[in-house]
Amino acid sequence: MMCSTSDTEETLVEAALRVLNTTDPFEKARLGDEVANKWLQGIITRPYDEFLDLPVHDRPARLANVKLVSPSEMPKLGKAGSLRSRQAIVHSLVHTESWAIDLSWDIIARFGRQESMPMDFFTDFVKVAQDEGRHFILLAERLEELGSFYGELPAHDGLWDSAIATSKDLLARLAVEHCVHEARGLDVLPTTISRFRKGGDDKTADLLEKIVYPEEITHCGAGVKWFKYVCSRSLNLLMCSNNDEVSRDMEDEVIQKFHATVKDFFKGPLKPPFNEPARRAAGFGPQWYEPLAVKNFSTNSNS
Repeated sequence: MMCSTSDTEETLVEAALRVLNTTDPFEKARLGDEVANKWLQGIITRPYDEFLDLPVHDRPARLANVKLVSPSEMPKLGKAGSLRSRQAIVHSLVHTESWAIDLSWDIIARFGRQESMPMDFFTDFVKVAQDEGRHFILLAERLEELGSFYGELPAHDGLWDSAIATSKDLLARLAVEHCVHEARGLDVLPTTISRFRKGGDDKTADLLEKIVYPEEITHCGAGVKWFKYVCSRSLNLLMCSNNDEVSRDMEDEVIQKFHATVKDFFKGPLKPPFNEPARRAAGFGPQWYEPLAVKNFSTNSNS
């Protein structure tokens, strides 16, 4: 008996799991780019098999070549004034991007079918995953040009600790990983870029300013967009035919849900200063994050 094409075609979730189960980060990025192109070109057409419940491991496959320490034990990165400091900063960015690849494929594999997400959800995070893979490769290549390599310096896995904490809750994953951690990246990147320029490293500064920074705004924007969607759907308030929009009368309830979710799943307050223009470009204004800042957190945490 012959199987039809639809019976044998690999789904996006199955392909995402292949990426997550790939240990080498460079191969992971390459495979992720291949899968992304197949999805965006319509070669992979089904996001998932509705009758197939595929397990997603708590941690993706990773090489053991990076020495992991707790965040508190990480050596200071410096301010890019010396070669060693520039190496340390770029190494930290490479490590972050390696996890960002896994985070993007994990949200597809872990939540797409379970939450019955629309096709645009898969496409948005496929694009994010492809960007993160490109960032990883470019930054790893730049690190080698600076005389180092990924794995030479220690790193921490705080980003994936948050992923494990939010592995059962899509709203929490979107809020913490994409609207807190990724937004924090938007806050600090301009300073990082400035430090590389002052240190005479325009090549790294250009890479961060012209490629990484603008694309990270869109990644944070994907988190904000889908947080609004899932929150509105769960509140039975989704009245817009356009999933990008949440009407003004919904906004307060969505923001309150965001505040409650961050307090439940993220330890401590958010740290200013905030990059308000970049955050606004990503789709959320100060009313989302300022009440969660250091100076306001203690007074609002019991509200």
